[in-house]
Amino acid sequence: MEKMAGMTGARFITFEGGEGVGKSTQAQMLVEALESRGLRVIQTREPGGTPGAEAIRALLLDTNYEWGTRAEALLFAAARSDHVAGLIGPALDRGDWVVCDRYIDSSRAYQAGGGEWSDDAILSLHTLGSHALMPDLTLLLQAPLDHVAQRLHLRDGDNSDRIGGKSASYHKRVAEHFRQMAMTDPERFVLVDATGTPEDVHKRVMRAMAPLIGEGG
Repeated sequence: MEKMAGMTGARFITFEGGEGVGKSTQAQMLVEALESRGLRVIQTREPGGTPGAEAIRALLLDTNYEWGTRAEALLFAAARSDHVAGLIGPALDRGDWVVCDRYIDSSRAYQAGGGEWSDDAILSLHTLGSHALMPDLTLLLQAPLDHVAQRLHLRDGDNSDRIGGKSASYHKRVAEHFRQMAMTDPERFVLVDATGTPEDVHKRVMRAMAPLIGEGG
């Protein structure tokens, strides 16, 4: 996988994991920590991040329409293509850091792990649509499923989006695919225990970030 040109000083950090593990909270806390160190940081999310990608997000998550697996994977890839072209790529070219809540590994876990696509097919779409741009570091947040279920109930009640509301067996398959990806790419992935308070998890995130920001554990 290639990185875009012009990335001197830039870093691309992604947060991954299943529903309810605290990715959005930890992404925000990391952005604040990096900005306090004088870095220029762009915070974004997937699907979304650009007007076009946000429009596709609404189609994917906020409607009751049941997309077929092929259409769903293509829509996620289209949203990511617009996101990379319109926000992530230009930010990295400027030398900014980018912190993204979900990226290609979510498509791999949800469409290949939880769905019917192969990992190679998802990565082929990523090569075609987004120049195969991969993160410098992926922080995979993990927590026991019963712990996550409690968080989701507190967060969403009975109002989960279309993907969050899928069966427990589906989300178990997704979690397992995330773990398998981390095992096969240990140089990029760091597993982070997502249990405890947000502050507890943030400390673990910052330990994982230490090699990139030049700080000790």
